[in-house]
Amino acid sequence: MMPNRRLTNGLGLLVCVGLLGYAYYAQMHLHLEPCPLCIFQRIGVAGIGLAFLLATLHNPRGWGSRIYGLLIVVAATATLGVAARNVWIQHLPADQVPTCGASLSYLLDIFPLTQVIRTVLTGSGECAEITWTLFGLSMPAWVGIAALGLGGWGIWANFRQIRRPSVRF
Repeated sequence: MMPNRRLTNGLGLLVCVGLLGYAYYAQMHLHLEPCPLCIFQRIGVAGIGLAFLLATLHNPRGWGSRIYGLLIVVAATATLGVAARNVWIQHLPADQVPTCGASLSYLLDIFPLTQVIRTVLTGSGECAEITWTLFGLSMPAWVGIAALGLGGWGIWANFRQIRRPSVRF
């Protein structure tokens, strides 16, 4: 028997909570300061988690579940794009790495949000540093893999047909 939609969306939510939990653990206990692109990736994972949470609580049928699936895919795609940009910056030759810029909090204080987003997505020198790896992949690479997996999970959880048992008397 296939698991129900509420359970599969809830599991997606738990994965997002685990990813964010590890990110905060790495920041607070391993003293790995996130770059601006890493912060955007956290926002993306939180967005995926929010979509999974809403799908879990609402537990819609039919087209409603597909809307949640689409929201999950959109958030996962955006997160994958930011992670891919970060990995690309990490693999630039040293002479092509952008210079370090102002902190995200300073940018938010000075510039309008659209300018901040544009500035952050261009990347900066601190986004090129690789301070953590697992099996040779940096944290942004793992976030990209997780976003790809969560997007696929969101499609599977919300686009598949769930057969309701028929009651016969």
